[in-house]
Amino acid sequence: MSAVKQRQLKLGAVTYGTGGPGQPYLWLDEDIPVDASVDINWYIEQARLAEEAKFDLIFIVDSQFITADSPPHYLNRLEPLTLLSALAVTTKHLGLVATMTTSYNDPFNIARRLASLELISGGRSGWNVVTSGDAGAAANFSRAEHFDYDTRYARGLEFVQVAQGLWDSYEADAFPRDRASRTFLDPTRQHQLNHKGEHFQVTGPLNVSRSPQGQPVIFQAGDSDQGRDLGATIGEGIFTHAATIEQGQAFYNDLKGRAAVKGRDPQEIVIMPGVSVYIGDTDKEAREIELDLQTRDRDFDRALAELGRPFAWHDFRQYDLDAPFPQQALVHAERGFRTNAEHIAKLAADNGFTLRQTVEFISAPRPTAFAGAPTTVADQIQRWFEARALDGLNVGVGHPAQWRRFREEVVPILQERGIVRTEYEASTLRGNLGLPVPENRHTKAREQEVALLRI
Repeated sequence: MSAVKQRQLKLGAVTYGTGGPGQPYLWLDEDIPVDASVDINWYIEQARLAEEAKFDLIFIVDSQFITADSPPHYLNRLEPLTLLSALAVTTKHLGLVATMTTSYNDPFNIARRLASLELISGGRSGWNVVTSGDAGAAANFSRAEHFDYDTRYARGLEFVQVAQGLWDSYEADAFPRDRASRTFLDPTRQHQLNHKGEHFQVTGPLNVSRSPQGQPVIFQAGDSDQGRDLGATIGEGIFTHAATIEQGQAFYNDLKGRAAVKGRDPQEIVIMPGVSVYIGDTDKEAREIELDLQTRDRDFDRALAELGRPFAWHDFRQYDLDAPFPQQALVHAERGFRTNAEHIAKLAADNGFTLRQTVEFISAPRPTAFAGAPTTVADQIQRWFEARALDGLNVGVGHPAQWRRFREEVVPILQERGIVRTEYEASTLRGNLGLPVPENRHTKAREQEVALLRI
């Protein structure tokens, strides 16, 4: 009888270059190049370090709209798939995951770009599916207004389903490339999609062949009810956030429960919350480092400006700071990051906060779940992992000294305990995440037909 394979923690590296949301002054760290967000050599080095530590993937975030109040990294950064194509030829095992919106792209183009990255990388690509919460993006794509919430998610689901259909355009044996018979393509293994839906009409076939992992891995990060439902329907990896182990368990159980109801195997979904890690020689020193780094990165005026993002970049500077939080601003969030905006508005209402108090509360330094001496952090990660609050972690590549200490001091402890791999199991992202290769729908249908004929 074969032994049951031990469950292992999955690791992602999230790069924010010169500083993402809540990190307006990360770029002041002298160990970070001031142009890190557009320096391909910086990304190549982070990918090398992540692969050396046996991380599963590197994750490139993206958005389609900025203002002068956007975080430094957002103001000037490389387009994800162009960037990941460079990383594909400078790494061998690391998964390459990009955020791309379903609201301001077309399925054929995204399917083709990802399929190309698949072949360039040997089957290591992943797609973080987003529906775009930045309402201002509409004006960059010839639209009068952003899609409403329900339309965004309905379009997003259909978009992914079309892309998955296009990735099945060619069966694995579609290209004999037989010089003797002058046969390059077996046309019976090429398939049109002929999709006609509510949002898209796509004929196909895609002009890129099937990859070693079948299809790119689908990631999703929505936390609203619609977002969780989309993740449960199509997500193979889920990016999320959890402040406590109880919150992590609640999300974990909800998402995997929804997936089971939809007939999916919950074990084929990898939940990876994003975390910041603070490491010191002692627990006390780590908390001091945490407070120092968080304090350095806080600025009231910047926080007030960034508060507008979930509210479709509504400008809160127009209000009296010492008056009650302006609940009427929620109307602007209807086509923005509505879940986040509603959370902020409820927080203010429940506590009777003024606008100033709301900003101060949201931006205040606070203890995180993963701070301490290396063994303490490893213990906490193991606790969350074994309690099924997560399947993996997306570790922020922030201050280089902390990123180094996590890789060099915490990961080895987890490896010694058998929680994190010491060598890659596979050459594909699916293989390393423990996810199955999707069977080509046309191959499956033909094999089923043959099986029926044998009965």
